[in-house]
Amino acid sequence: MNLPNKLTVARVILVPFFIFFLLTDIVPMSSLWALIIFILASITDALDGHIARSRNLVTNFGKFLDPLADKVLVISALVCFVQMGLAGAVPVIIIIAREFMVSGLRLVTAGEGVVVAAGIWGKLKTAFTMAAIVAILFFAVIFGADPSAYAGWLVITEQVLIWISTILTIISGLIYLNGYKSYINTDK
Repeated sequence: MNLPNKLTVARVILVPFFIFFLLTDIVPMSSLWALIIFILASITDALDGHIARSRNLVTNFGKFLDPLADKVLVISALVCFVQMGLAGAVPVIIIIAREFMVSGLRLVTAGEGVVVAAGIWGKLKTAFTMAAIVAILFFAVIFGADPSAYAGWLVITEQVLIWISTILTIISGLIYLNGYKSYINTDK
């Protein structure tokens, strides 16, 4: 297994640890640990693709696992945020629905021998969403994980970040759908 694939696998392995520290209050500074783990996992996302492309180490395993690892990491954070009252269910459902749609599209096109590569809007969506999650985790570290303890502007900021992520998610999903609509034949 090459280095980029090891980094992707590491990102998947970090997810349960991230969830544990985010949702527990029995470990001192658990929100800080969750933030650190999420940042490390996000860094592996940036590194694995860069290393794979620059060293010509792109593999089918990486093409499969990298977007899946991103989805597992981001969706885990967002679902935990809903449980913690840090994000609303509606934008999270929209984000998850888009991820299912793009994954389904990738399955359909794979049957035709076509790989749906991440476009600029998909990359922008992922980067912004990860940055928004880091910001929200940072607020949780500074002010505690209880949103009722936040100043009103912090709660609003979190909601704005989540909704910007949701809008980018919708835009990128529509672009993928439009770009690969010929593979979705509704007449057969």
